[in-house]
Amino acid sequence: MQYRTLGRTGVQVSSLVLGAMNFGAMARTTQDDATAMVDAALDAGINLIDTADMYGGGESEEMVGKAIAGRRDDLVLATKATLPMGDDRNHQGGSRRWLVTALEDSLRRLGVDHVDLYQIHRWDPRTSDEETLSALTDLQRAGKIRYFGSSTFPAYRIVQAQWAAREHHLGRYVTEQPSYSILQRGIESHVLPATQEYGLGVLVWSPLASGWLSGAVRAGRENTNHRAGFLPQRFDLTVPANQVRMDAVERLVTVADEAGLSLIQLALGFVTAHPGVTSAIIGPRTIEHLRSQLAAADTVLPADVLDAVDAIVAPGLDLAPDEKIDTPPALLDPALRRR
Repeated sequence: MQYRTLGRTGVQVSSLVLGAMNFGAMARTTQDDATAMVDAALDAGINLIDTADMYGGGESEEMVGKAIAGRRDDLVLATKATLPMGDDRNHQGGSRRWLVTALEDSLRRLGVDHVDLYQIHRWDPRTSDEETLSALTDLQRAGKIRYFGSSTFPAYRIVQAQWAAREHHLGRYVTEQPSYSILQRGIESHVLPATQEYGLGVLVWSPLASGWLSGAVRAGRENTNHRAGFLPQRFDLTVPANQVRMDAVERLVTVADEAGLSLIQLALGFVTAHPGVTSAIIGPRTIEHLRSQLAAADTVLPADVLDAVDAIVAPGLDLAPDEKIDTPPALLDPALRRR
């Protein structure tokens, strides 16, 4: 396992992170499954576990809490808030009112007295940066969180939040958690330059592109990716963008084979090769999935392999731009750009 410094915090974290989004009923992962995966991950050298309050409506946090019982000090624990938790309109967002409550709920579910990294799951356009950062700074001073970060923020919001922290003498985000894979490279053109400028640690999610780079999606074969059952539009080959992805995957398989690697090793080795990336979050659903991903823990891609990837998917290019979720609201809602 490789280890890197998380931004400028001095905290050493593994290059692979165990993501717990699939813990629970949604992916049919039991507590025994989750505990076995946490055990195997820690044994392999992973020392950072990432979850969120809204994963399974809190079920993921509860399962993580049980799995790490008695081993809290052996790992870096991260969770997230701001996405809706229930139907109440104020049980979401980045307000002080909600973040204080959300953190207490997360600590209770996790069975701990603090988390190491507390992340704003999505930028909340209804709440000022000062409001959110002030609440996070107070929670940090109270010892309930050690650091705080953002997730899926557009580059301009990353910069704005850094400015707001300085302007109002508040703590600042020290990490960002964006989506990044060989098939979705858009953050190379805007987000990663901003995080590198401000010294943020970067924990990338979906490095296997929702299963496109796991080997489960291949031309002429049955799609064995479980996500195809509830996100069929992302794998429908009558959609032009999906056919482009399939063509890229087949070419990437050839690159991996010629380099003596699995497609998973190529995919994870690619994202962790970027100097602006600290770690890649893997989200296994089964212990078998975890083992196949742990095989990439020490993968270092040579320059010729990275060049071959660039020839298939150009730097800074998203093959499925419609799936990006850091798009400015005004581009999605005509009312916001025409009023």
